[in-house]
Amino acid sequence: MATSKTNPKVDFYFIKNKQWQNELEHLRMIILESGLDEELKWGVPCYTLEKSNVVLIHGFKKYCAILFVKGALLKDSKGVLIQQTEHVQAARQIRFTNIKEVIQNASIIKAYIKEAIQIEKAGLKVELKKSTELLFPEEFQKKLEKTPALKKAFFALTPGRQRAYNLFFTAAKQSQTREARIEKCMKQILAGKGLND
Repeated sequence: MATSKTNPKVDFYFIKNKQWQNELEHLRMIILESGLDEELKWGVPCYTLEKSNVVLIHGFKKYCAILFVKGALLKDSKGVLIQQTEHVQAARQIRFTNIKEVIQNASIIKAYIKEAIQIEKAGLKVELKKSTELLFPEEFQKKLEKTPALKKAFFALTPGRQRAYNLFFTAAKQSQTREARIEKCMKQILAGKGLND
């Protein structure tokens, strides 16, 4: 497969990211060897196949990473993929903390990219959990059982809005905080609005 060209619109990302500049530039070159198109999406380099997102590059405080959009479908024979949080269903990362790790894992990265491209070409999709399969905090389950109007209004929301509320409620560590968040959001749910509407 022919190496792709760098996209000038993406260059600034690699210039501004001083902390991981060498690692990110190296990852960029490895990914471009696969022939994927380089675009800028969500403020980060995104590599696509016929406009479908395959892999992203991003940097954090403690590591930089490549993220496979449909990483859950990869075989992960080397056991290197990381699920960012329990709520991330499809994407998986490979993380790096120095240039040596990037160089040492170049062949693994290339193999995983090749597999991700095959998954995209085959049109495979990650089967996402439906909102009814989401695990709600006990406090919210009780509130739904006690308040039929709330239950009806909540399940009438789009799956994305349901997930947003669920993430907001479950992010609270203490039961008291979860209850306060649920109380605060009830009016909005009953009005058919999402968390950020």
